[in-house]
Amino acid sequence: MRSKERSEELFERTPVRRAVLLQILPSVLAQMIALVYNFADTYFVGLLNSPVQTAGVSVVYSPYMSIGIVSNLFGVGGAAALASALGKQDFDGAKRVSSVSVWFGAAGSVLYALVFYALLQPVMFLSGATDETYAVASGYALWALVIGGPINILSQIFANLIRAEGRPFWASFGLSMGGILNIILDPFFVLPQYLDFGAVGAGMATAVSNVAALGFYLGFVLIKRKDTYVLPRPSYLKYTKLYLGRILKVGLPSSLQVALTVVAVSAHVKFVSRYSTEAVAAFGVCKRLDQLPTYFAIGVSNGLLPLLSYNYARHNEDRRRRAFRFGAAIAAGFAFLCLVFYEIFPHALVSFFIADEKTVSYGAQFLRRMVVAMPFMAIGYPMIVQFQAMGKVKEALVGSVLRKGALDIPLLFLLDHISPLYGITWVQPIVDVTAVAVSTILYLLVCKKEKDALPPPSDAPAQEA
Repeated sequence: MRSKERSEELFERTPVRRAVLLQILPSVLAQMIALVYNFADTYFVGLLNSPVQTAGVSVVYSPYMSIGIVSNLFGVGGAAALASALGKQDFDGAKRVSSVSVWFGAAGSVLYALVFYALLQPVMFLSGATDETYAVASGYALWALVIGGPINILSQIFANLIRAEGRPFWASFGLSMGGILNIILDPFFVLPQYLDFGAVGAGMATAVSNVAALGFYLGFVLIKRKDTYVLPRPSYLKYTKLYLGRILKVGLPSSLQVALTVVAVSAHVKFVSRYSTEAVAAFGVCKRLDQLPTYFAIGVSNGLLPLLSYNYARHNEDRRRRAFRFGAAIAAGFAFLCLVFYEIFPHALVSFFIADEKTVSYGAQFLRRMVVAMPFMAIGYPMIVQFQAMGKVKEALVGSVLRKGALDIPLLFLLDHISPLYGITWVQPIVDVTAVAVSTILYLLVCKKEKDALPPPSDAPAQEA
């Protein structure tokens, strides 16, 4: 089946629930494998039973997310623009969008690595590193972000673009393959009975797996060059002025949300680091556990975006709304199951990553507080993606800023003052509930505005002059 027929069949004619599942399942699977290899880093480092090593990896948690600043800007923005072009039957435009996304993403990824390397020391300390944990944290970051970061960014951009043309399986395959390779390599690089690089070895394994994932996508595009819209041809850069603005317009909210998340999580770790190394290690473990419903919701959102963008461009509002509702329900339902499980078994879950009793005690108390609003978080991601698919940049920006940035820092100071250390863990639940409430109101206003803008039906009575 050619690319044109494939996208039309999936985005237009396949029953809504089946189309949503076909889009989101590979995307969710890729996110879950990415989560498992993040877990693997923490798990194998935790086997060293060293709070310093575990805390060092925990410190890099928020800087690691900064990869999404570039990958979302050109990957999410490019995917939405590509799917919208397909919805408008602008097939040449789809090819040009993909080229602009890839080449500007490549330039952005190199710039990201250079800036991060230049600012490595201050970034690590701002993220919560101490004199005790800096060497471990900076060594891990050097491999995972400076060396492996640009490669990871390009892999994610290719995955988003390939998914947007109606190939969700292949889009997710490369990331999944890289994640599985990372899991296999982790023990060999980390543990003393093998190479004995400790936490730094986990960063090395991540860099190697990123190379494998990008190699897959480059090979895929080369093999499918006659049957794909993802064609990073330099000659298409002459259309940059026409398409770059569209890409950035949609990608900016997702990119900004990641940037603000990095700042917010770094601030969290910085606050926690004032208490003890065990508390930092415990908070890092809890953030890893928190990633399960978060990555699931991101996977759902990534899968939904092309479907929503395509149908909005085709003016098929009923299909778009039904797809969004079904996808959001899946994300929220999974988050609720996680919430129940985390509240019942917090000690066992934290103990899986580290055996230090003090760290486990902190982690169990943190986890029960941090997860109470998980279903709201799970709805928040699809809400922002829906605004992006509709081209509602202001609404998407408001949702992104509220989820991370506008409320986090003030609440950190307030709640840490009211309840030292443990008050910090209530920040995210409050933010998630607030962000979803505001985004819902904005969506209802958007729907009302668009409904009012529609012309009256043809059988409506004519108004008197």
